[in-house]
Amino acid sequence: MKIRTFSIVGRSADGTQLGVAVASKFLAVGSVVPAAQVGAGALATQAMGNMQLRTRGLELLAKGTPAADMLEQFFANDSLKKQRQAGVVDAEGRAATFTGSDCMPWAGGRAEQHPSGSFAAQGNMLAGPEVLDAMADSWIKNKNLPLTERLVVALAAGQDAGGDPRGKQAAAVLVVGKNQGYGGLSDVAVDLRVDDSPAPINELQRMLKLHDLYFGSTPEASLLPLTGDLQAEVTQLLAKAGFATGKTTTDLYNWMGRENYEERWHDSKIDPVVLEQLRNV
Repeated sequence: MKIRTFSIVGRSADGTQLGVAVASKFLAVGSVVPAAQVGAGALATQAMGNMQLRTRGLELLAKGTPAADMLEQFFANDSLKKQRQAGVVDAEGRAATFTGSDCMPWAGGRAEQHPSGSFAAQGNMLAGPEVLDAMADSWIKNKNLPLTERLVVALAAGQDAGGDPRGKQAAAVLVVGKNQGYGGLSDVAVDLRVDDSPAPINELQRMLKLHDLYFGSTPEASLLPLTGDLQAEVTQLLAKAGFATGKTTTDLYNWMGRENYEERWHDSKIDPVVLEQLRNV
């Protein structure tokens, strides 16, 4: 499977998240390139991709094998090593990238460790090294962004620098964090894919905004007590939306469930993001 693509693997500064973003003129590239596991690391396998890296590679990382050593061990007996490409950041923040000598040009990688978060950027059949430089520069410059957004912004910078000269088709982002998934019962914080689009990174950014709307969180100090005039307003808005039992809390809970805002539910308070959506009904 020849996966001509560019990707960036990264770790958040505090080590609580690991992730991968990838783009390519390759159908559903997000289904084959990225992999990540809490306590192990994150990686991308591409060029003549070896899908076993997504399982055995993570197993080695979970055992504490450093990123560079893992790649060396994994590819040691791989007869197609010269056609492989991979990038890894382990749970300890060690970064490594590998590009086989027979990968289609332009091909290369750049891996660095920074206090603001380590990264590994790599690509093959690219417009040139400027694609990787753009991703690396973006990663370093945007150190204050949340990991998911930081990865996707870096990917967009690579595309703006030339990306895959064959064109655009698919993009994806995968981020994991301990108990950061839906309901706190999963480690998959974000898993978004654009499988076939003329503007996949733009579409990925649009989806990421929706993901934040439905699954993001607002600081406790910014939540609004559901009392007084605000409670009266919310009751009226809910009635307008068809939830008119008069029990504000119950109606709000049911409306939020219908609209998929349940991850933003708080007892006796309302998230201002939810309030804005309710006001726009």
